[in-house]
Amino acid sequence: MPGEASCTAAPFAALSPGFERLSFEDVPGWQQDTVLDAFHAFARSAAHVETKPYRSGSLGIVLSAFAPAYTAARAMSDAPDADERAARAFFEDHFIPCRIRSEDGGPGFVTGYYEPEVEASRVKTGRFHVPLYRRPRDLVDVDDSNRPRDLDPYFAFARETDSGLVAYHDRGAIDRGALTGRGLELVWLDDRVDAYFIHVQGAARLRLQDGSVMRVTYAAKSGHYFTGAGKVLIELGELSPEAVTMQSIRAWFSENPDRIDEILWQNRSFIFFRETQVGDSELGPVAAAKVQLTPGRSIAVDRLLHTFGTPFFIDAPDLRAVDGGQLRRLMIAQDTGSAITGQARADLFIGSGFAAGEVAGGIRHKADFYALVPRTLLGG
Repeated sequence: MPGEASCTAAPFAALSPGFERLSFEDVPGWQQDTVLDAFHAFARSAAHVETKPYRSGSLGIVLSAFAPAYTAARAMSDAPDADERAARAFFEDHFIPCRIRSEDGGPGFVTGYYEPEVEASRVKTGRFHVPLYRRPRDLVDVDDSNRPRDLDPYFAFARETDSGLVAYHDRGAIDRGALTGRGLELVWLDDRVDAYFIHVQGAARLRLQDGSVMRVTYAAKSGHYFTGAGKVLIELGELSPEAVTMQSIRAWFSENPDRIDEILWQNRSFIFFRETQVGDSELGPVAAAKVQLTPGRSIAVDRLLHTFGTPFFIDAPDLRAVDGGQLRRLMIAQDTGSAITGQARADLFIGSGFAAGEVAGGIRHKADFYALVPRTLLGG
């Protein structure tokens, strides 16, 4: 892989001490899961890293350790006889499962996300008046090389001004017109709450008025901290913690339309979008790992800790909305999100459209995480 050193065996100590080495027989549900779709998701990442490698996460699963698996996946995905049996053998041949617990030693936690599908227009009309914005030219990336002393270290973006970099406009300022007249409107929606949830999900499939389909995906953000509407409503006593789902938040907005700004503006983070290729309509949008997401098999993880492409077997005993029974399945790390923090934390990509949103919006469950670690890191 370009930009990566050749693969050599590394001691187990090179990994975070949070990894507990197991065998596949120790992973509950491994033999019952069907892993072929997960293999195809993994193979898409294998194809991508041939030209642009992923950054290694800080827990020690370095990208170079995937080299043998990626080579084998590319060859196998081109073969006409790739089947379930071959896919299972592939993962067992190239990986060793390791349980990874949350930072407090307990189980992990999963939520769900999806690709909203709504009507939209490329031009503003009486009905379609809520914009999704392109990335502004004065929004610049920030790191330690150019960060002003007084800018919060959390901020990865800032606004370029004649007097230097400052924090970018937040959600309230933008909604009140901070970007008006700059020609940044990418597309127009008819509902502010739909627009907000597209910001939360980071992508959307849009049905345009001429009958065509458009996909938009994350391009950048304002840099401010994300504050979920559910958290705000809990703090205000409007919803109880156990009652917060996407559906209950939507219902509250519907019942309290005059308070939408009050709630949404407390989330100062604002997302900018770009149009992307529609691609394979059976798959989700292109996400942070630069491949289309696979419904039910792609997950978002903490990018600082984990390496994109890492397979995770997730056992969520109380999550039954996805499979009808206990969720036990292999998934591939191919996305990230500002609310996804921690080593045993994931957002499950459910799919596109209303039905997927109904499932995703109700996922808030404890789960056990088993990272599939390349054998090259564990001495074979």
